[in-house]
Amino acid sequence: MINPNISVDCVVFGFDGQNLNLLLIEQKDVGQMRRFALPGDHVDEDENLDEAATRVLKELTNLSGLYLTQSGAFGDINRVKNIKDLPWLKSNRQNPEARVITIAYYALVKMEDFNPSASSFANRVFWQGVYDIPELAFDHSKIVIKALDRLRQEVSELRVGHELLSEKFTLTQMQSLFESILNSSFDKRNFRKKALNDSWVIPLDEKQTGVFHKPARLYSWNKDRQSI
Repeated sequence: MINPNISVDCVVFGFDGQNLNLLLIEQKDVGQMRRFALPGDHVDEDENLDEAATRVLKELTNLSGLYLTQSGAFGDINRVKNIKDLPWLKSNRQNPEARVITIAYYALVKMEDFNPSASSFANRVFWQGVYDIPELAFDHSKIVIKALDRLRQEVSELRVGHELLSEKFTLTQMQSLFESILNSSFDKRNFRKKALNDSWVIPLDEKQTGVFHKPARLYSWNKDRQSI
């Protein structure tokens, strides 16, 4: 039995080596409307919030094994009152007028490690560039913005992001990761200087192999620095 007043929504960021993306679903058609949303649904009465987030993500996108972290609660009294959302609510909810408070979760993954597929009321699941997302249902755009702010803070503090690169990587690859998440461009020399002076990385006595350009030096994350 579901609780009609509590839901979870999952903000899954994916990095493809160059760009930051967001996992979205296209909800099944209501008339001629195409609706895009975050993977989310109501909480069952007999499960906790973490369990609900894991279950909902699996049911809608077939993704599992992600580390999901709470990124905020959203309870504006009008968050499900937009007239654009009412047709879908009436077609898919037993209590379409019920007030819904949602708990948002976010995750950051390497896209090549996951293969999402749509099910349940998701007609399609797809990756979309995080800086080019379409209009989303309900208040999902606000949920994305808050999760992105949280992600940027975590990356700036070196608490997340290291899992998106290979065990050994170049500083150019690392810079691309930071620029994509922070939506900024950095001077190459200054970025490298900071990464080395602040001990973000450990230089390795190795260089790239199998590349058509001059091989670049490889580095690994400084795990002691990550724990600060």
